[in-house]
Amino acid sequence: MRFSDSIVALSSGKLPAGVAVVRLSGSRTRFAIETILGASIPEREAVLRRLRQPDGSLIDTGLAIFFAGPASFTGEDVAEFQVHGGKAVVSALLRTLTAIDGIRHAEPGEFTRRAFLNGRLDLVETEALADLINAETESQRRFALLNASGAQSELYDGWRRRLIHARAMIEAEIDFADEDDIPGSVSDTVWSDMRKLSNEIAGHVAGFHAGEIIREGFDVVIVGAPNAGKSSLFNALARREAAIVSDEPGTTRDLLEVALDLHGLKVRLTDTAGLREQAGTVEGIGIRRARDRAKTADLVVVLQDLTDGAPNLELPAASRQLRVGTKLDLLAEVTDRSEFDLLVSARTGEGLGQLLARLGELAEEAAGGSGSLLPSRLRHVELLDESKAFIERALSQRDLELQAEDLRLAGDLLGRIVGAVDVEDLLDVIFSQFCIGK
Repeated sequence: MRFSDSIVALSSGKLPAGVAVVRLSGSRTRFAIETILGASIPEREAVLRRLRQPDGSLIDTGLAIFFAGPASFTGEDVAEFQVHGGKAVVSALLRTLTAIDGIRHAEPGEFTRRAFLNGRLDLVETEALADLINAETESQRRFALLNASGAQSELYDGWRRRLIHARAMIEAEIDFADEDDIPGSVSDTVWSDMRKLSNEIAGHVAGFHAGEIIREGFDVVIVGAPNAGKSSLFNALARREAAIVSDEPGTTRDLLEVALDLHGLKVRLTDTAGLREQAGTVEGIGIRRARDRAKTADLVVVLQDLTDGAPNLELPAASRQLRVGTKLDLLAEVTDRSEFDLLVSARTGEGLGQLLARLGELAEEAAGGSGSLLPSRLRHVELLDESKAFIERALSQRDLELQAEDLRLAGDLLGRIVGAVDVEDLLDVIFSQFCIGK
C-alpha cells in the first residue's frame, strides 16, 4: 500500500540518552537522506555522516542506515538516524525532517500500522510486538517472542486451511458429483477432522487464563483481620515502605499493589483493608473492596497473628488459599503448625524466602503453558469460540450447502484473528485438487 505522506519519529527511549534513534518511513525517505546528508547512501550499511540543516549548519554527526522497501519493517523505504541523545539534537533533527514537504510526525503506533497494511505483519504478530515492547519478566518476553515470530499465526492459519479444505470438498461434492475425481462421500475424511479441530480449538481456548497470567501477572491478594501483619508483610515482600504500618486497626483502607518478579513470572501482590464486622463508613468501603478483590484473585494469602487467637472471620471465597501465620518472632515456640502452610516474621525476615518461593511455584503452576501456544488476547478467544460454534453447527446439520456455509463462517472468523480473510484461496484448493475444467 502506498501512502501519500512520509512519517518520522523518535524510536528510542526517553531523552536525554546516550544515543537516540530517529526513524523515517515513506516515499520521501530517499529525498530526505540526500537533503540532510548531502548525498545518497548504500542500502543496509551503517555510515557515519554529518547531518545538516537546509542552511548548511550542522545538526550532529551520527550513523545513518537506509532500508529500501519492501524489505523493511514497514514495507516502505525506511531510514534510521542514530545521533547523540540530547533533547536539542533530536528536536533539531525532527524539525529539519518535518520541514521537508510530505514528511510529518508519526502518530502513535503508525509505523507498525503501516507494517500491517503492507503485509509485513499480521494482527497477531502486531499485538505480540506490543507485548514484547512492554515485557517486564522473562516469561512475558518468551511468550511475546513466540507469538511475534508467527507461531500463533501459523496455528490459526493451519486451522483455517483445514476449514477451507473441508468446505472445498463439500462444495465439490455438491457441484461436481458427476466427475470421476470427486469423492463420493466426504463424511469420513471431512467430518472426523472437523470434530478433531473443534476439540483442538476448545483445548487451546482453555489455556487463555494461563496466557493472561503470563501477560498480566499472577494475582495474589493478602487478607486477614486488622493488625494481622498484612501491611508489614506487604512491605517486606516489596522491599520498600509501600504501605503505612500502624498498631491502629483500620489503617489500610484502600487497595495497594506492587509487582514482583518470581521465577521469571510477574506476580501482582495486593494489600487490603483488615476484615472485621464493626467498621466505620470509610473503612467499610475498604473492606468491601478487599472482599471483592479477593473473589477474583488467583491466590488469596490469609494471614493470622500467631500471638492472637484465630479471629472469627468470614473469608471471601477464592479458588485457592494459602494460610500464613505471622509475627513468628514474638513466639518462643510454635507447638501446632498444622493449620498453617507457612510461618513468617516480617520483622526478622524468617520464612519470607519460603513464602516467596511458594508464591513463585504457584504462579509457575498456574502459568504451566508458558512455553506453549496460548491465546494472548480476549479478542482471539471470542473469535475462536464463535468459530468453534459454527463448526459444531456444521457437524449437526444434514444439508451440505448449510454445512458448507457454516464452515465458511468459521474460517472467516479465524481469518479475522490474523487480519487475513481471502475468498480466493478457496478456489485455489478446488482447482489444485480436483482438476475442474479439464
